Amino acid sequence: MTSAGPGRPRKQQPVRPGATARDEILDAAAELFTSQGFANTSTRAIADAVGMRQSSLYHHFGTKDDILGELLKGTVAGGLDFARAVCAAPRPAGAVAAAAALHSVALYDGGLLCSARWNLGVLYHLPEARAERFEPFMADRRELRQLYRDLGQRVVELVPAPGGAGSAPLGELAFRMVESLINLRADGLADDHSASQTADATIVLAGLSAELDEVRALSRNLISEHGC
Repeated sequence: MTSAGPGRPRKQQPVRPGATARDEILDAAAELFTSQGFANTSTRAIADAVGMRQSSLYHHFGTKDDILGELLKGTVAGGLDFARAVCAAPRPAGAVAAAAALHSVALYDGGLLCSARWNLGVLYHLPEARAERFEPFMADRRELRQLYRDLGQRVVELVPAPGGAGSAPLGELAFRMVESLINLRADGLADDHSASQTADATIVLAGLSAELDEVRALSRNLISEHGC
């Protein structure tokens, strides 16, 4: 009997969601990293959770750090792509349109964080996530944060005295509030309305409470046009 080469065969039929074995590995790692911790999870445990040989896992990922890097990037990829599209798209002039752009990014990004199968945002707090090898993730997160700030600045320029925003940039506040959904979810307090409530709060901070219904409508249109 010949021994199995890298990447094959599985011990059993697929047992996890995912179009490919790579996707299944990421799903298993996401569950284990978020439930028992990164340091306490071995590649053998991940392979067992997928139902494949450990050697097969190494066909797809060279190290456990490679898996973590892929998961980290995935937490910001969707929100970043959407924010880029919104920032690049032409839009009507005026404070309501500017506010709708910020609202849509907060709503879309927050929705992704709340609805993902696993609460991967908790991995941001890992000491390992600050390592140089994860710079691609950190660069994406910095870009997303800056896009929030840019969108917030557009609103501030059109609403001279944002209500209650204080000295902190509006976009920075929005970014931080969206990321706070990670902890809310970890505490079992996030629900289907959490992302929309957070996006709405951003508009209230901007001093546009009276225009909130109009902002929401324009925000939904942006998500329909640029979301996936």
